[in-house]
Amino acid sequence: MGRAHVSTHQLVAGRYRLLEIIHRETNRICWYAEDTGAGEISRPCLVTQIGLPEDPHGAERRAAARLLRTTENMALLCPGRIAAVVDAVEEAGALWTVNEWIDGTALGELLSEQGTFNYVRAARIGLELLDVLDAAHAEGITHGELSPGQVFVREDHSVVVTGFGLAGATLAPRLTAPAFASPEQARDQRIGPAADLWALGAILYTTVEGRPPFRDRGRPENTLKGVDRLPLRTPVRAGPLTQVVQGLLRKDSRERLTRPVVREALTRALSEDPDAALAAAPVPRLRGAYAAVRTGNPAWSRRTVVAGTALAVVTVAVAVLAATQGLPGTDGGSDAAESPARPPASAATPGEGTGGGSAEPSGTPSRPRSPSTTPSPSSPPAAPPEPTPTRAPSSPSTALPPGFQRYRAAEGFSVALPKGFERLDTDRDGEVYRVVFGAEGDDRTLAVTYSDRAGPDPVAVWRDDVEPNLKQADGYDRVGSIRATTYQGRKAADMEWTAYVGGDRVHTYGRGFLLGGGRSFSLRWTTPDADWDKAANQEALRTFFTTFRPDSD
Repeated sequence: MGRAHVSTHQLVAGRYRLLEIIHRETNRICWYAEDTGAGEISRPCLVTQIGLPEDPHGAERRAAARLLRTTENMALLCPGRIAAVVDAVEEAGALWTVNEWIDGTALGELLSEQGTFNYVRAARIGLELLDVLDAAHAEGITHGELSPGQVFVREDHSVVVTGFGLAGATLAPRLTAPAFASPEQARDQRIGPAADLWALGAILYTTVEGRPPFRDRGRPENTLKGVDRLPLRTPVRAGPLTQVVQGLLRKDSRERLTRPVVREALTRALSEDPDAALAAAPVPRLRGAYAAVRTGNPAWSRRTVVAGTALAVVTVAVAVLAATQGLPGTDGGSDAAESPARPPASAATPGEGTGGGSAEPSGTPSRPRSPSTTPSPSSPPAAPPEPTPTRAPSSPSTALPPGFQRYRAAEGFSVALPKGFERLDTDRDGEVYRVVFGAEGDDRTLAVTYSDRAGPDPVAVWRDDVEPNLKQADGYDRVGSIRATTYQGRKAADMEWTAYVGGDRVHTYGRGFLLGGGRSFSLRWTTPDADWDKAANQEALRTFFTTFRPDSD
C-alpha cells in the first residue's frame, strides 16, 4: 500500500501541480493544488492521493469511473453538499481524485489546530452529515470512507463531503482512515448504511473528545483489530450526545441507532443552545495563492517614492487596495483590486510605522512552487524589528526556491521574499494598511494591502474605485480586461497595467481577493516594463502568490 512517491515539482496527469498537504490519513493524502490546464490562469483544486496495492488485474482502473459516476449522482441529490469531482486518474501507484477547490477546511485539520468542539457544535456538524447520508442511503449509496478528512467545514458552518464512490472500488480505499472504519469493515464483511452511521458516531466522538474512539495503532491491521475487538472508551465531554454516540458505535451493526433516532437526538442537543454552535466554529484557514499571478511595476522602488500622496491615499479605498501605492489620489477600494503604480509616499526604513516582522532562511518549509530561475537579490536584508510577529499557518516540508526566505509580518500574513528584500514602507489607517517590500538597487516591489472596507465585487473595485485614479498617471495603459477569478478559494479579480512613474515605464499585475465581512487582501508585483518577462521576475511572482498566507482569524 502507499508506494507512490510524488515530487511537488511534477504534474499529476500532466496538469495538476501539488502545492501543499492539507490533511493526511493512513492511506490518503489531501493536497492543495493548482490546475495548470485550465487556461491562461491556473485554478485552485483539491487533489487526493490514495495509495494502491499491487494489482495485476487492473482493479484500480475501475475505481476512477466508479468514483466519477457515484459523485455525479450524489451531487444531484445534495447540491452544494458534495465536492464536485472533475478528474480521477491512476498514476504513480496511486489513485488521484481531483475536486473543485472547496472553500473550507478539513474537519480533521480544524480539530488538530483548534482542539475539541462543544457538543452543540458537534451536533450541528452531525446533522449536516446526516442530511447527506439520508440522501445517499435512500438511493442505495454507501459512502464507506467517511472520516474527518472527508468532511470540509465552510466559514458559514455548512459542510461539504468528499470521497463518495471509493468504498469497494479497490482494495486500498477502505484503509484510508482505519480508525474510523466500522467493525464489519475490519472483518472484511460487506458493508451498508450502518457502516456510515458508525463513522458518523466516530466523527461525533472525535469532535468532542479530541481523539477517535479507537486510536490509530500504526499499522492498519492493528488499528482495525482494535476497532473490532476493544471496548469503547466512554466519552467524557459529549454531554447530552453521550447516548447517541454510544448507540452509533455499537459493534453489531443491527443494534446501531437508526437515522431518525439520531436526528432527533442531535436536534434536541442543538436546540439547547443554538448560538453555541456558531460561537464555537473555527473560521476555515485560507490557503495560499494557487496561481502565478503576474505583476510588475518598478516605480515602487522605495526610492522612486513619488511624492507623498501615498499615506494620504490610505484612506478607505486606498488602503483597501493598497495598490495605489503612490499614484496621486489613488485610493484602493477593496482587497480585491490593487492600486497601481506609484511608489510609496516616502522611502521609509524597514518596519517604519508598523509592527515589522521576521524573515526566515530559504530552507524554511513553504508552499512548494515549480522550479525556475531565481529572482535577482539585492543587498543583504536589513534586520527588521520583530514585535512578536503573528504566526503563519503551517506549511509543507518542501523548501522554498533558492534565494527566497519566508517573511512573517506582525500585521497577520506571511510571504516568501527574495533575499535582500525588506519592508520599505507602511501606510496605515486604522485596521487598513499597506506594506511595500523591496531592496536597495532593485527597482521591483511587492505591495501587500489589507482592508476591512472591501465591496462585494472585486471586479467593480478595480473598475470603479481604482482605475479612475490610475488614469491620472502619466501614460497609464491597462493590459487586457479586468478578469474575475478565484484565489485561495475566494472571489477575486486581476488587473494588469503599465504607466510612467518618475520618468520610467513600469509594469504591474494586481490581484485582490475577498475574505468576507468586508475584509480583503491584495497583492501587487511591480517591475520595470522592459524587464517584465524576465524569468527571474516571473518566478518571483509565482513564488509570492504561492506562498502568501493570511493568518487564521
